[in-house]
Amino acid sequence: MSASIFLENVNRIIGLLFLLCYGYQLLYVPVALWRRHKVVRTAPLRRYAVLISARNEEAVITHLIDSVHAQDYPSENLQVFVVADNCTDDTALAAEKAGATVWQRRNLRQVGKGYALNFLLTHIRETYGDEYFDGYFVFDADNLLASDYVSRMNEVFGGEHQIVTSYRNSKNYGSNWISAGYGLWFLRDAAFLNDPRTRLGLSAVVSGTGYLFSREVMLRCNGWPFHSLSEDTEFTVNSILEGEKIGYCGEAELFDEQPTQLGQSFRQRMRWVRGNTLVLLRQGGRLVRGIGGRGGLSCLDLLLSMAPAIVLTVCGAAAGVLATVLELLSGGRILPMVGAAAMSFAVPYLLLLLAGAITTATQWKRIHTSTWKKILYTLTFPIFMATYVPVTLWAMVGKVEWKPIKHCAVMSVRELK
Repeated sequence: MSASIFLENVNRIIGLLFLLCYGYQLLYVPVALWRRHKVVRTAPLRRYAVLISARNEEAVITHLIDSVHAQDYPSENLQVFVVADNCTDDTALAAEKAGATVWQRRNLRQVGKGYALNFLLTHIRETYGDEYFDGYFVFDADNLLASDYVSRMNEVFGGEHQIVTSYRNSKNYGSNWISAGYGLWFLRDAAFLNDPRTRLGLSAVVSGTGYLFSREVMLRCNGWPFHSLSEDTEFTVNSILEGEKIGYCGEAELFDEQPTQLGQSFRQRMRWVRGNTLVLLRQGGRLVRGIGGRGGLSCLDLLLSMAPAIVLTVCGAAAGVLATVLELLSGGRILPMVGAAAMSFAVPYLLLLLAGAITTATQWKRIHTSTWKKILYTLTFPIFMATYVPVTLWAMVGKVEWKPIKHCAVMSVRELK
């Protein structure tokens, strides 16, 4: 068997496995597009703490705090807390002037958002006790909130949903193909994964920022004990294993700033991949065992969303390298290898293009950029996703550590509309 035929067969097998692992998500599409039910607008007014972990975010943090203060929710029921985490700029001063309660943290050994959040919760509990706040919002310093964000989240929160995540939009979608790639992926994640999951009675997934958890969840966890490279995934897995059903509120819109430089993007996504892999290694067995119990479908859905992409990406890339080396050593021709590689790229490109096109078309009015950029960045979306191949490979063997992402998209919510 020639190396090119070997590569073609491997690509077919990997493609079939991808279809088996992710094909069920096609069923989510009609569920997501189905007519929305009328939302009941009555909900008790609860008291919330807003948690913001910030490291050298002087340029953007005041806009987030201003957007919290501009909520149509009663201001006496919202209180903003900021941890200025190992800052070397005036983040703490800027946050205080904007009206937040600020604590400064200095710890270069325990680095990362998880440690900062636990530090913040510890100080809040010492100052206000465990019963004062009904729930806790988590935002990144570069975020902005629509004016009805808290009100909409409050309507979904409570009862079976002690954790709620929201619609994650982008402040700088139109900056370039990298920021648009992130933005389109997060829109798809919200509209075509978390939304149908919630409608079907499954658990949604927390992703990075823009979520709310209850006092009861905080007490069960005894603060925030999630300190991995991807603390959001660790929190999600722990919550589902503990029987929580994470809810989703598509009407609560949050705007997030995305990286625009490829090097910065690689570092961030390598951390995500390495973090998710470590969480799987630690908790994968419990998720597998959880499939047979209460919340079993949510455990299965979470496993299929995470594990196959990492494993199959590594296997596919390794097979391609091996086949190329064998072909060169045997004196074979490169042209058949190029053809096989092109075919292996074409199919996933078309599938990702379809996913991107559906997301762009259905979320058209919520994407804040020009028409031609919406179309162009739909075409480049599969290319952005293809960069996950080197990201995943390097995350498996390279040095990965938590590093802050520099934010510079300074704008208010009014400038987005």
